[in-house]
Amino acid sequence: MNGFIGMDVGTSGTKAVLFSEKGEILNTAFQAYALEQPQNGWAQQDPSDWKNAALQTLRTLAQNCAGAVIRGIGVSGQMHGLVLLDAHNTPLTDSIIWCDQRTGDEVQEICRVIGRQKYIELTCNAPNTSFTLTKLLWVCRHLPEVYAKIHKVLLPKDYVQFCLTGKFATDVSDASGTGYFSVRERDWCSEILEAFEIPRQWLPQVYESWEPVASISRETAAYTGLPGDTVVCAGAGDQAAAALGNGILQSGEVSISLGTSGVVFSAVDTRPMTRRGEYILSATVCPGNGTSWA
Repeated sequence: MNGFIGMDVGTSGTKAVLFSEKGEILNTAFQAYALEQPQNGWAQQDPSDWKNAALQTLRTLAQNCAGAVIRGIGVSGQMHGLVLLDAHNTPLTDSIIWCDQRTGDEVQEICRVIGRQKYIELTCNAPNTSFTLTKLLWVCRHLPEVYAKIHKVLLPKDYVQFCLTGKFATDVSDASGTGYFSVRERDWCSEILEAFEIPRQWLPQVYESWEPVASISRETAAYTGLPGDTVVCAGAGDQAAAALGNGILQSGEVSISLGTSGVVFSAVDTRPMTRRGEYILSATVCPGNGTSWA
């Protein structure tokens, strides 16, 4: 019997589920970690906590696999977080995560440099404090010594995938919430990168969610006990993955998630627009901070 693992790098912990080919749940594993809030409105996490939790949950499932031969892993996770790696692929700082609200000035900077409506046209999103771009601009302004050492910029789940495979990759759904991705072109937005002098080589290769990225590394196989040819797919942002799992496939179907944030997610045939002319991909309600469109 073949088995497949779905993993979610969440805000409070990482959960991994082992499924059979028929979709039956064979086993689950979970490991919690801390959320740091050094100032009001700030939210940070240590990327090494995600790495350790991912490896430990995979090890638990490999040891309790119910006779299944594990063939593949799909990783989802919290969106928008900023993970900065140096030339040795070591995190430079804690990750500023999705619910952090320190970047109001950077939202205004985007509107000044790009123009709000132009930015919406480029990304199908309005500039927002949750997006990865505003966090990156905040680091540039407030932590120039860190910014000068950046070698790679990743999202949370993509950092975990790098730790598992040694390859830098992201998927289109998670990339759409960075603030520097063209949804229409399904690639990084050159105009935004150039406007803020963000080197394209800092960013990972973009895949469709279902595409295989790489097999796990020898180190991952040795630690977890998984087969060395276990394939890791590009995966998805948590809300996109949850909507698919809930069967939100046809236009007009809607899921509502009330967790750490509140999210209304709908399948559409064409991109809907608000009265203000903003394209909507999903609506995320952050506690105490109104609604963000991502």
